[in-house]
Amino acid sequence: MPGFRSEEPQSEGAGPGAGGRVLVTGATGLLGRSLCRQLRDDGWSVIATGFSRASPRMHRCDLTSEEQVHHLIHTHKPEVIVHCAAERRPDVVERSSDSALNLNVHATAVLAKEAASCGSFLLYISTDYVFDGRNPPYGEDDAPNPLNLYGRSKMEGEREATRHCPDSVILRVPVLFGEVERVSESAVTALWTSILDSTQTCSVDHVQQRFPTEVRDVARVCSQICSRRRQDPSLRGVLHFSGTEQMTKYEMTRAVAEAFKLPSDHIVAATDPAPGSASRPQNARLDCSRLQLLGLSVQPRPFRAAILDCLWPFTPDRRWRQTVFH
Repeated sequence: MPGFRSEEPQSEGAGPGAGGRVLVTGATGLLGRSLCRQLRDDGWSVIATGFSRASPRMHRCDLTSEEQVHHLIHTHKPEVIVHCAAERRPDVVERSSDSALNLNVHATAVLAKEAASCGSFLLYISTDYVFDGRNPPYGEDDAPNPLNLYGRSKMEGEREATRHCPDSVILRVPVLFGEVERVSESAVTALWTSILDSTQTCSVDHVQQRFPTEVRDVARVCSQICSRRRQDPSLRGVLHFSGTEQMTKYEMTRAVAEAFKLPSDHIVAATDPAPGSASRPQNARLDCSRLQLLGLSVQPRPFRAAILDCLWPFTPDRRWRQTVFH
């Protein structure tokens, strides 16, 4: 497997965090919050970092500042760095390309250099959007060919990570959802607004095939990768993890409505891209067999069960959960 090395898988549950220090960038974000919880549960000492939304209990760091990143890494000397921070909204990346590239590419290069100088293991979170979606499923060794600037920025971030930290691991994941602070935080939970407003006909994309993946599952995979790396320093290269249910946004919207027993007749399938939106791959399904062969994968939760946990706090009557389950 070019670009990937590992010994035989260790037994499940071996190699817990046991107090090792792990630094998480983007800890205020959807994946970062879930990852920090999972790592702490697994015995790691977590150094949570953020910037614009950093709480007093976090370390505030502008990742685009080489001086701040150097100070952060060399002060804490983490055993592991999980780099979650990124601008992940394709349309925002197109509109604000300079700032997005500064975070997605330049900051990754700076972080990778500092990780290498401290001997830290770097786990870089990337995306299925590095592929063009024309010939799925995509294996870890397939050549990236992104269709939009977001995908190109993450592809360049991968290259910077491996250039400065050859022993890093790249974990590509698809569209994520989970326990959100606001429904707009994920492209999946953002569909909730269309469902609630049943007085208006709403057109939702029914062309692009997506594989919605819950952040708690991704966090478990990341934690297992970090633990395995402690046992096996040869673990490196590209890995894929993804939910297994293939759905368009239209099908997701209908599934969410069904899960909450809400009407969805006002949701109609759209077959034309939204005006002014960035190009997106039609089907960038990830082949996750390498992660499975290493024994580092997890069984994704069913979409309908997971989305209930994520969105019930946003129901008009928050007692809904008690009413349905008790």
